[in-house]
Amino acid sequence: MGTTRTRFAVGGMSCSFCAESIETAYDRTDGVVDADVNLAHEAVLVRYDDDIVSELEVKGTLRDLGYTIRDPEKRNRYEEQRAELERGKRRLVLAGSAAVAAAGLMGWMIVVMGRFESASLAMDLTALALALATMFGPGRYIAAKAFQSLRRGIFNQHVLLEAGAFAGVVGGLLGLVVFPEFPTVHFFAVSVFITAYHVLSEYTSLLVRTRASRAVQDLLDLRPDTARRVAPGGDVTWVPVDDLAVGDRVRITPGENVPADGEVVEGESTVDESVATGEPVPQEKSPGDAVIGGSINETGTLLVEVTATGEDAFLNRVASEVERARAMKPGIVHLADRVLGYFVPAVLVTAAVAFLFWVATPVVWSGEPNVQRGAFAALAVLVLGYPCALGMATPLALIRGGGKAANRGVLLQSGDAFQLLPAVDHIVLDKTGTLTVGEPAVVAVVVPDGDGLEATEADVLATAATAEAFSSHPLADAVLETADDRGVEYADPETFDAVPGKGVTARTDGAEVLVGKPGWLDGEGVDPSIAADEIEQLRNRGLTVTGVVRDGELIGLLGIGDELRTDAESTVRRIREAGITPVLLTGDNERTARAVAEAVGIDRVLADVLPDEKRAEIDRLQDSGHRVAMVGDGINDAPALTQADVGIAIGAGTDIAIESADVVLLGERLGGVMAAVEIGAESYRKTRQNLLAAFSFNGIGVAAATTGLVHPIWAMIAMGLSVSAVLANSFAGRLRSGEGGSTGFALETGDEPSD
Repeated sequence: MGTTRTRFAVGGMSCSFCAESIETAYDRTDGVVDADVNLAHEAVLVRYDDDIVSELEVKGTLRDLGYTIRDPEKRNRYEEQRAELERGKRRLVLAGSAAVAAAGLMGWMIVVMGRFESASLAMDLTALALALATMFGPGRYIAAKAFQSLRRGIFNQHVLLEAGAFAGVVGGLLGLVVFPEFPTVHFFAVSVFITAYHVLSEYTSLLVRTRASRAVQDLLDLRPDTARRVAPGGDVTWVPVDDLAVGDRVRITPGENVPADGEVVEGESTVDESVATGEPVPQEKSPGDAVIGGSINETGTLLVEVTATGEDAFLNRVASEVERARAMKPGIVHLADRVLGYFVPAVLVTAAVAFLFWVATPVVWSGEPNVQRGAFAALAVLVLGYPCALGMATPLALIRGGGKAANRGVLLQSGDAFQLLPAVDHIVLDKTGTLTVGEPAVVAVVVPDGDGLEATEADVLATAATAEAFSSHPLADAVLETADDRGVEYADPETFDAVPGKGVTARTDGAEVLVGKPGWLDGEGVDPSIAADEIEQLRNRGLTVTGVVRDGELIGLLGIGDELRTDAESTVRRIREAGITPVLLTGDNERTARAVAEAVGIDRVLADVLPDEKRAEIDRLQDSGHRVAMVGDGINDAPALTQADVGIAIGAGTDIAIESADVVLLGERLGGVMAAVEIGAESYRKTRQNLLAAFSFNGIGVAAATTGLVHPIWAMIAMGLSVSAVLANSFAGRLRSGEGGSTGFALETGDEPSD
């Protein structure tokens, strides 16, 4: 059996019922093993037997259902969404105009002419034209979706809507041809109104998704898609990264991303591998050393021979882990889907039974069928049973929560997140770039205790800065930046020489200065043992130790490491106060991880873990019955972010981490983690309230409609009121509290909640 897994970016989904319809269609497709639909990310992941069904046929199922398959290139997806939004806007204008015209026609009949039933043939025909034009004009795509769903035995909201729309047309035609006492115009108007209402709800959903997509696009920093390939003769050509093969050689200049996994053949440089390993201090690379695709070349030019491509490459292995860890929909959405699976067929059967009952039963006592009452009952049942309020109950609560979250620097990518956050009992945090800034800095300046040493911290820092002034090493940048921040004056050295991977030598004010690793200094005749205790203390704090020597004498030590974010400690404190267990999970070394955990107040630490091990630890916690949120920013965090019940990415992190997450913290502040939890709890309450109200309305409304005493127009008004009630509950207090929309936000300015 040749099983293939394919992921499609899908357009045209508006609510959880669409996702359910797609999954059901694939369940009934021969050769498809399983399908997972992610409404929030508008993606479908299909696993199928390619001996039975082809990829073309798998795509055909989606297209038959009325959905579009977007360009796999992320850069084009937003433009496609904008095009869809423009089409939706045109549909809304046409359907809305028809609805206004139908309402005007009805108002003229009732208010001016004082009639409720048919008033004139011209008005009847005008209403019929409006109904047909709306259903087969802007609403034609709904009819196509309903037909394709029925063909597969799927009863969804499109089927129910079209049943109501066609019932309105049939009722109007009966009044036009057979029963002159029927309110013909009103029957036709129902067809216009429910079609226009559905067009409006889908446009609203698409508008929100497009704006969210734009916000995410602004955050993504996609890696270059080309590389310099060096031919055996020395010729250099630019080629797509995907065209690289094992054995190819590529040249990488300072500041560029390493395009593929490989081994250094020529050159020396420092490479920032923090997105892959979690280690903030750049690694020295020379011939024979391995480099990881996606890392950043810092200082020198490297010639690298590609050692892994395709599925064997680091980035692709991470992508496979992300795919394997894809999250399922939360329980409350599954509940709505399961209920709708029975609700829609039940409404259709109820409408048919109500019609037959009022047509057949009156014959017993009056001898005449009551066709009008039967028609009223059937149409009112279909209108009141239309699950628009149900379909909007969850999205509206999440839209409201998303707007509130944006004000606090939190971007909602997945509606699932806010429903799951209130149940989270473990928050797993990455170290580098999450709890810490993610860039090396001078954290400590130490003057060793010793006879005759008269240097101060400022002297040590000034001497080191002068020696490093001409260096291009990232750690030199940290020294110079710290000197500038502290107002320490330094000058250019008289002479300068860099010793790759070890340190620098320089002459300043007539003195010979060495700045570098203690082991190298020892080899240069400097005795670092006078500062052995201080060196060990700095290393126990997880810092990289650099010695500063002047004229053969060790005058000071620099502890270089990754500074904690200003709100890291307060955020962890708030997590603990909320009764949630914080866990530190990092690819960095044990000593550094323990030091950071102790500084912020985390008891449980797992260090030296690879991306798949991070994902496995999240999975283990979930198997133990815990709800887990993961906070990270790097490529190595992506599988764990996807595996977690809720993935939370730092907005300044890598693109794959952002795309793998359900929530993105805009900017670089960590305090948004608890803001997301708090807003998630409120949104979940709103969701439950909305679902309860929607289910109650539909149940009571359908029961009342079976009496045949509810005029279809009043049913239409009642349906509008139900959705209005859901809207009011979702956005109550929104204007009063001044929450922003999706086009702007204000980052938190303090560690504590801002509202």
